[in-house]
Parts: sequence; structure tokens; C-alpha cells
Amino acid sequence: MEANQSGVKKILIADDEPSVRSLVKKLLGKSYIVLEANDGEEAVNMALNQKPDLILMDILMPKMDGLTACYAIKANQATKAIPVVMLTAVDYELNKKLSRDIIGAHGYITKPFNSQDLMKTIGQFL
Repeated sequence: MEANQSGVKKILIADDEPSVRSLVKKLLGKSYIVLEANDGEEAVNMALNQKPDLILMDILMPKMDGLTACYAIKANQATKAIPVVMLTAVDYELNKKLSRDIIGAHGYITKPFNSQDLMKTIGQFL
């Protein structure tokens, strides 16, 4: 993935909870350009238009859930190379397996998460 002109990587956080987006923006805002989406539909559109270097995707969101949004991003030639990390309160093995094997997500972080785990996971993909 190519960084933008300033060389700063873009991370899209897709979560319907403003507090989660705010926390992630606070943690990552010094090192990355942080884009925000309220729902899966907005995340898919932003992935196409903004071409982020990484997407952090909640599963349970209005309009389009995170699994469907991730699938749409991975099915599109223009966005399929963008790593997607599921960021969710749903800690079921089935969801993890589905996210990785079927939907094409690259990682899975369970809420509540700590900043070290988040940074470590992001570091694996950027």
C-alpha cells in the first residue's frame, strides 16, 4: 500500500459508537491520519474513495454490519488489498473463524482492548 503525499498512513475506524471512534482517534491520531465511519455502508464507500492503509471494523453496526462490509471491501478489486481488522465486543470463535476464513479479515481484536494490543496489531499490517 502506498502512503499519501505526506507519507502518513491512513486508518479507517468503522464503528457506530462515537466513544470507540474517539478513543481510537486519540490513540492513533499522532501517528496516523484517522478516518471515521458510523456504519458498514459508510466504511465501504470510504474504503473506495479514501483508500486507507488499514481498516478497523466493528461487527455490529447499523445499515450494513461489519462482516458484510468487510466482504464487500474484499470482493472489490479496488479495495481488496486493504487489510481489515475486526474490532468487536463479540468474542465467539465462530465469528473469528468466519471473519478470517470466509470474509477475508486479517485480524480480530476484542473490545474492550488495550492500546498496546491495538498498536501491535496495527504494526503487523502497516
